[in-house]
Amino acid sequence: MILDLFRLNNRLLSAGDRLVAEVGLTSARWQILGTIAAAERPQPVAWLARDIGAHRQNVQRIVNDLAAEDLVSFEVNPHHRRAALVVLTDKGMQALGDAMHLQVPWVNNLAEGLQVKDLETTHKVITEVLRKLEGDGE
Repeated sequence: MILDLFRLNNRLLSAGDRLVAEVGLTSARWQILGTIAAAERPQPVAWLARDIGAHRQNVQRIVNDLAAEDLVSFEVNPHHRRAALVVLTDKGMQALGDAMHLQVPWVNNLAEGLQVKDLETTHKVITEVLRKLEGDGE
């Protein structure tokens, strides 16, 4: 199962890269923009990295690239002078919206023929394994 999940992850990343290339994104950039948008409030890079289970340095590199393209900007963090808060710009919100618009038919096609109960069970299993990994501190 773990090897299948690794393979699935790689295929999803490759397919995601192809899907959002036309809006100037990669799967990694799309994931970061989505994580920023989903947060209840602006967060520093370290928190974004924690939320997606990635290394802070990798997320920092991607955020810096996004900032260079004016997709995100940095705000002063009143709680930590050196850890700026990352926020979406209008251009970033547009790019994320464009990616999500492309994602709808793609994900619907992937889900075609799958039973809702099977998807729910799969989600439950993945969520439980993830919870255990996060509890162990990996």
